Amino acid sequence: MLRSAFAIGCATALAVAGLAAAAPAGASELAPHHHQMKTHGAQTAAAAGNNLSYNGGNVVTNPQIYVVYWGNQWGTGSTVTNDPSGEAALQLNFFQHAYGNGDTWSNSQTQYCQGVAVGTTQCNGAGTAVGHPTSDPVAGTWLDSSVKVANRPSDASIAAEAVKAAAHFGVSGDNVEVIVDLPHGVVPNGFKTQYCAWHDHTTTGSGADLPYTNMPYITDAGTGCGANFVATGSSGVNGATEGITIVGGHEYAETLTDPAPSSGWVDSTGYETGDKCAWVSSGQGASTIVGLNGTNFAVQSLWSNNFNGGAGGCVVSYTNASNQH
Repeated sequence: MLRSAFAIGCATALAVAGLAAAAPAGASELAPHHHQMKTHGAQTAAAAGNNLSYNGGNVVTNPQIYVVYWGNQWGTGSTVTNDPSGEAALQLNFFQHAYGNGDTWSNSQTQYCQGVAVGTTQCNGAGTAVGHPTSDPVAGTWLDSSVKVANRPSDASIAAEAVKAAAHFGVSGDNVEVIVDLPHGVVPNGFKTQYCAWHDHTTTGSGADLPYTNMPYITDAGTGCGANFVATGSSGVNGATEGITIVGGHEYAETLTDPAPSSGWVDSTGYETGDKCAWVSSGQGASTIVGLNGTNFAVQSLWSNNFNGGAGGCVVSYTNASNQH
């Protein structure tokens, strides 16, 4: 979903202040402006054949992932102890394997770039490309057990937690993705009925840009957010927890190509690279099990502009423009 400059400014101001209570009742609910991964039931068909184009903003050239487990519902002290579906460990394992030659799944996003003309659809080596990590991109994790998260936290409070985590890690800028993991049983407005997760950006206390992701407890949404969406066969993947990596991968890829929605790469309808391939169940680009550096995970496909002779399409593996499927 596209954001107006005014909406971006409003969201940023609320996030930096972190004072949802200071706004009029309901004003802190900014969900319509975030770039959401819709639930399986709410997703509409992607605009096939409508390639992504560049809108003049930054992409992520050196991906660094920071995860904050928000709230003492995850556990006290510094160790996650309350995680009935094992989401924290699976999410971490997934991102820790998304690098180098052993990850041909997210490598498709390296065809996109920054520093080229607005409206560009094929970088062809021009500009500065989206980066592909050469090693584990997870640069830090933190259990923030200093507070108990509200059962229905506001969007402004999620943004404020991302800013707090960035301060804890001492990071900022468009190469950073702060993932705010919400604990089991916490249901922010729209989760499970409208969306599975969303990403956005805010600013730190110093005014630097900060991409972040609202990642609710995905298994709480069941099949609506990916449980048992892909046949697992003998892969060793647990069908009940597939959504953690399907949704997490969706948001990661979109952050790579559009860290400040929608100033990066989007199509004419506002869809990002993950939206165009979300919940594909058969045929080209169907969600599947992939091996990332020797470990199997469920993922969705991602949009590739240069697939099929430049006509575009959803792919799950990309070594280069002439070797993708």
